[in-house]
Order: sequence, then structure tokens, then C-alpha cells
Amino acid sequence: MELRQLNPDDIESNMDLLRYAFQLKWDPERLAAKRRNFKPEQFWGAFEEGRLKAQLQLLPLKLYVQGRKLDMGGIANVSTWPEDRRRGHVTHLLVRVLRHMRENGQTISCLHPFSVGFYRKYGWEIYTEYKEYTIETKHFPPRAAAEGNVARVKAGIPLLQRVYEDYASRYNGTLVRDEAWWGKLLKSGTAAVYFRPDGKPGGYILYDIEERVMTVHEMVHEDERARQALWNFIVNHDSMIDKAILTAPMDDMLPFLLPNPRIVQEIMPYFMGRIVNVEEFVRQYAFGRTGEQTRISVKLTDSYAPWNEGVWNLIVTEDGRGMFTPSAPEENGEADLSCDIGSWTALLMGYRRPAELYGLGRIFGSENAVHRLDAVLPKRQTYLLDYF
Repeated sequence: MELRQLNPDDIESNMDLLRYAFQLKWDPERLAAKRRNFKPEQFWGAFEEGRLKAQLQLLPLKLYVQGRKLDMGGIANVSTWPEDRRRGHVTHLLVRVLRHMRENGQTISCLHPFSVGFYRKYGWEIYTEYKEYTIETKHFPPRAAAEGNVARVKAGIPLLQRVYEDYASRYNGTLVRDEAWWGKLLKSGTAAVYFRPDGKPGGYILYDIEERVMTVHEMVHEDERARQALWNFIVNHDSMIDKAILTAPMDDMLPFLLPNPRIVQEIMPYFMGRIVNVEEFVRQYAFGRTGEQTRISVKLTDSYAPWNEGVWNLIVTEDGRGMFTPSAPEENGEADLSCDIGSWTALLMGYRRPAELYGLGRIFGSENAVHRLDAVLPKRQTYLLDYF
């Protein structure tokens, strides 16, 4: 088996496998665009006798974690020919790209799983979920006075980017968007922007309307005033639609604000994450400031990224700077805490708290160490508005 990045000559093999695996039907225009935009260096393939057996795409992206922008490897388009499945090709590819991400400074990786259980084997863990509301017009929130105005606009990227960055950086796990990403995002649908009385943007929605259903793909607001103004705009469509469908982070309080909160709500487990280089991830992480130094020994297991495996000393300084240093051999006794890399990822991403995972048997050790770890991990909601 040969594992390598694709080259321009592999384009037809790449697209043949994508079309088959994901049952895609591209018209000539779409196919031509795919050929123009093909970036072979983003794809890794498993080859036997020169034939592509399996592949995945590794996207160079950035993620907000505790308000900081971290380099992230986004895994997408994992695909294998049916006659070549269950022969270890994807395992070899995942192990190879984990090493590649480490070499390229990508401290974390994210993906959208076809099967949570499949990727858990390799160290990825659910790190975010979202709520999806389905609200009939009769249950819409009442209109309320809101300063400023909402206008449909031909969405300019800088206009939306300013609002998005402020909103996204409040969460863990949101994507840092560049101009190219925005360009793809805004190819369809309509944008409406809330402008404050001083003319500055304070929120927006991206939406479309079809068959009397308004689907709000994104609702971003800097404060309650912006949220209310955007809802006034949605309510103004009540003669055109029968219901609205929108997604929101898990800390969203909309049902509490409704006259009748008994609307349809679904919780959707979404993306998975995995720390690639635990030492560097901790170095870049913004821990909580407790006014004193915290030291906890942690035993990590990580079969597919062995550089993460072993006993480590987590040291968090008084001002929230973290270090993760290998324990000296003479110190390799019983660690204060032990867990696998997936659980450690869920903790540091803020998806689960130490006491929760301790109670579930996902981390082991002393309750005192659990409490000390909880004290240095800031509480911050996870969210992701994007898909790849």
C-alpha cells in the first residue's frame, strides 16, 4: 500500500470515487468547476498497484478555542470503493494525516462523522451539538420595540465578517472564516443585517424561503437588542410562511422568551474533534486564572498518535498559562488523573466538565484532582455554524 498526497494526474480517480461514494450527479458546469478548483495537495490517497483505493481530504482551517485562533485540520470526503472496504485503508490514512497535521502545527482536528462510533476508535470525540427549532407562526415571539433597523442586503463579506468574528469568538469550536469560505457560503440564500442607530452592524441572519417555510441557516447577534430586531424581521414574514426552522447553540434561551415555549426542539449531536498534539495544544490554550499555580499529573492513552501517550505534568500558572510536560521516568507512578485522548479533547474543548466525565467513568483518579482541573478550565459553550 502506498500512502501519499494526490497530484494533478489523479483528478479523474479522485472525482470518480467522490461521485460513487457520495452518490453525486454533477452537471457539466459543476464538473468543470470541480476540475478548476481541484487542490490535489489537500487529498491523501491509499494506492495499490497504482490504483486509488481510498481517500480523504485534509482542509487547512482555524478554530476558535477560548477566544484564540488555533490551526485545525478539517477531515472531509473520506471515501473507499466498496470492494476495498474493511481492509484498513482508512485507518492507515487517518494515522498518516495525524502525523502530517502534527508536523504542520495543526494542534486539533475536526470532522463530521458518518458514524460516531467509527471515529471514536481513532480518538475523535463529539465536541459540539446544536438545537434546531421548528416554530409555527402562531408561536412566534411578539414584536417588541427595537432601536435601529433590519435591511436585506447584498451581503458584503467585510460587513458580515465583523459581526461573525465577535459572535464566533465567544464560543469554542467555531470556524475562523476567510474570504474564500464566505464566498462559498453566500452563493445562495438571502442576508438581512441589523444596523444599530449609529449605522454599525450588530447582527444578521442568512435564510431562504421555500414552500412557505423560512429556513434560517444562521442567526448571529451581538446582544439582546440585535436578537429582538432580527426576530421582528422574521415575524414580519408571517403572511408569507407557515413556520420557521432555525438552529441555535445549546445555551440559546429562545423557548424561555416565548409566550408558549412548547415548540418542536431537537438536539443534534454534530461535529467531532480530536487533539492532535496535546503538548502544543495546552501551550496555546487560555486557562482560567486562579491566583495560584496548579499542577496535576495526567496519564493519557492515544493508540493512534503515540506522541500523546504517557504520563504528563499539567502546570497552569497563576495567570492562566499552561504547560504539558512529559513526566520523568522516576515520576511515572500513579497519575492524579487518567483518560483517553477523546475524553481529554471533550474536557479542553469545554463540551463536558471534569466532574461529568468522572461520574461517567470516562476519567479516573482522585476527586481532588478533578476539582482542581475544573477550577482551571474556563466555562465556554461549544458551537459550530459551518459544515465541511
